[in-house]
Amino acid sequence: MALTGRAALLAALGSLPVGLLEPGWAGLLAVNGPLALACACDYALAAPVRTLRLDRSGDTSVRLGDPADVHLTVTNTGSRPLRARLRDAWPPSSWTAGAEAAASRHRVTVPPGERRMVTTRLHPTRRGDRRADRVTIRSYGPLGLLARQGSHDVPWTVRVLPEFASRKHLPSKLARLRELDGRTSVLTRGEGTEFDSLRDYSPGDDTRSIDWRATARRPRVAVRTWRPERDRHILICLDTGRTSAGRVGDAPRLDAAMDAALLLAALASRAGDRVDLLAHDRRVRALVQGRAARDVLPALVNAMAPLEPELVETDARTMVSTILTSAPRRSLVVLLTSLDAAPIEEGLLPVLPQLTQRHTVLVASVADPHIESMSASRGSAAAVYEAAAGAQAREQRRRTADQLARHGVTVVDAVPDQLAPALADAYLSLKAAGRL
Repeated sequence: MALTGRAALLAALGSLPVGLLEPGWAGLLAVNGPLALACACDYALAAPVRTLRLDRSGDTSVRLGDPADVHLTVTNTGSRPLRARLRDAWPPSSWTAGAEAAASRHRVTVPPGERRMVTTRLHPTRRGDRRADRVTIRSYGPLGLLARQGSHDVPWTVRVLPEFASRKHLPSKLARLRELDGRTSVLTRGEGTEFDSLRDYSPGDDTRSIDWRATARRPRVAVRTWRPERDRHILICLDTGRTSAGRVGDAPRLDAAMDAALLLAALASRAGDRVDLLAHDRRVRALVQGRAARDVLPALVNAMAPLEPELVETDARTMVSTILTSAPRRSLVVLLTSLDAAPIEEGLLPVLPQLTQRHTVLVASVADPHIESMSASRGSAAAVYEAAAGAQAREQRRRTADQLARHGVTVVDAVPDQLAPALADAYLSLKAAGRL
């Protein structure tokens, strides 16, 4: 039972100190009989909350940055009309700042035996699963003096998927892929490419591509065109360990790595390659294998959505063992991890030869743009020290990248906004050179 503001006002006008009200009816009857009678009637005429039936419908998944609408249907199974306010509670990360109060509270009137629907619009601020909390309903009588209040558990989950902001780069990368795919001539004849067709020689063509037998049967010199091999296996490995939790800008490094992985997966699946995903730190956090090209991107997005960085050191030995088990044949292994010296030198480098002997390895890392701005600082003693620290950090990453390159690893090190297109370009370069 809840005393409303209207009842408190009437009590004050009737010289009834609200602070002296006791729980129950005894205090009201003793001090102000007419008000107590009005409140009792109002309470009796309020629709009961426990007998209401609540059901949910609406969005079950949404991309980060987009709104999600969740509908709540309130069915009044009683004999009295429902006049109520309800609060549809969700976790704080389901709303942008200041949006929760307006979006989660609703007024609803439901005649006996009927139902009404209210809509709660969520504005998620983080990836992952957002689960509904309780629905609290305050049912008022016709005078609005007293109200019945209760809560219902109405389960619902909205999965917030990665934003995939890098999809804007996909058209330009697909255009380059079409050039490599034999629709226009490819001058590099790299090992492992497949013969596509013959065409007339043009100035600037590689003379090694001249087909002398075909030329003998034609009036003009003929050259072979080549296209990259299809049906290659790409294994994308996300390091979800401690280093992936470091924030670059407003998001952890893991989010930028996911964005780059999604662009690469979309591009590789269009190129006819098979794409798998492994997320690992000390154990497997997610594994997507054997999906058809049309199903790869939805499967990867769904698997990435609940992933969070784990504050543990990544076990490189176990990760490499899992990679070798997941990719028994020669593949392109794309490892999205940190270029910090300690994890690479103590963890990855000792076991890296096991990977490079069997697979082509590409390591991609998220660089911090703040390091570049630090390196350019000048004008004061503090700024010079900051510049020295930035230059030292940048040189350390370069040395780590050189160590990986000496093992035959292709390294991509770029700031969050540039990592996805840089990784896609590295994949296309490897494909053009026939190294997949």
